Amino acid sequence: MAILQNAEFWVGVGVALFFALLGFLKVHSAAGVALDQRAVRIQAALDEAETLREDARALLASLQAQRADAEAQAAQMLADAHAEAERLEAEAKLRLEDQIVRRTELADRRIANAERQAATEVKAAAAELAAQLTETILAKRLDGMTSDPLVDRAVAELGQRLQ
Repeated sequence: MAILQNAEFWVGVGVALFFALLGFLKVHSAAGVALDQRAVRIQAALDEAETLREDARALLASLQAQRADAEAQAAQMLADAHAEAERLEAEAKLRLEDQIVRRTELADRRIANAERQAATEVKAAAAELAAQLTETILAKRLDGMTSDPLVDRAVAELGQRLQ
C-alpha cells in the first residue's frame, strides 16, 4: 500500500481520470468542431479580406485613372489659360497701338488747327497793325495840308471821266 501513499501515483490517477472524463464527454470532438468552425470563420474572413483587397485595387485603379484625367484636364485648362492670356495680351497691344495712333492723329489735327488759328490771328494782327500804321502815316501827312492832293486829283479826274 505504499503506492497509495505516493503523491505521484495520485497525480497519475487524476490525469488518467481527467483524460477518461474528456473522452467520455467527447470534448475532443467538440474541440475539433470548435476548431473546424473557427477555421471556417477564418477562411471566410480571409475570403472577405481578399474580396476587399480586390475591390480596393479596383478602386485604386479607378482613382488613379480619375487623377490622371483630372491632371490632364488641369494641364489643358492651364494651357488654354496661357493661350487666352497671350491672345488678350496681343489684343491689348493692338488696341493700345490703335489708341496711340488715334491720339497722335488727334494731337496732330489739334496742332494743325492751332497753327492755322495762330496764323489767322497773326495775319489779322498784322493787317490791323498795318491799318493802324497807315492811319497814323496818313494822319501825319494830312495834318500839315489843307487839302489832300490825291483827293484833288481824283475829283479832277472824276469830272473828266463823267463826260
